[in-house]
Amino acid sequence: MNTLLKTAIASTLIVGGPAMAGTPEENIQVVQDFFAAYGANDLEGIAAVMDEDVKWHIPGRHPLSGTRNGRDEVLEFFGQLGVAGFKAEPIYFGADETHVVDIHRGWSNAEGKPNVDTTWALVYRIEDGKIVEATNLSADQDAANTFFWSQYTLAPLPDRLAE
Repeated sequence: MNTLLKTAIASTLIVGGPAMAGTPEENIQVVQDFFAAYGANDLEGIAAVMDEDVKWHIPGRHPLSGTRNGRDEVLEFFGQLGVAGFKAEPIYFGADETHVVDIHRGWSNAEGKPNVDTTWALVYRIEDGKIVEATNLSADQDAANTFFWSQYTLAPLPDRLAE
């Protein structure tokens, strides 16, 4: 047995046992349900497919980048995407018993500001029918950074330091 597999098994046992794995089809349905809720700007629907302790990794160097920890922080992130008019259209889904990969078009139509229209890939970890972790990957991170900076400004420095 290779070292990586031994480490994965050991960490699963330390955490408290293996999570219930879904079929690839069940796991894809979780992500499709997420996309349906996202497309409808339905934050309750998004929440329904996420574990309470979900981790969502957003790449880049912009006001929305970083890791969101917990359902509330992730929902706040998706609320902000809605405000920016950011849209997503699935292109491809692939899955196994614990992970789903989606490829989608992500774009915006903001008036008078830079827009983004690029391909994104997300890797989701699914446990017990819920998204427990997701990692975004952008085909054009520079365009994404420019778009998000055009949509969101940071608070003035004294306000940021006061937090």
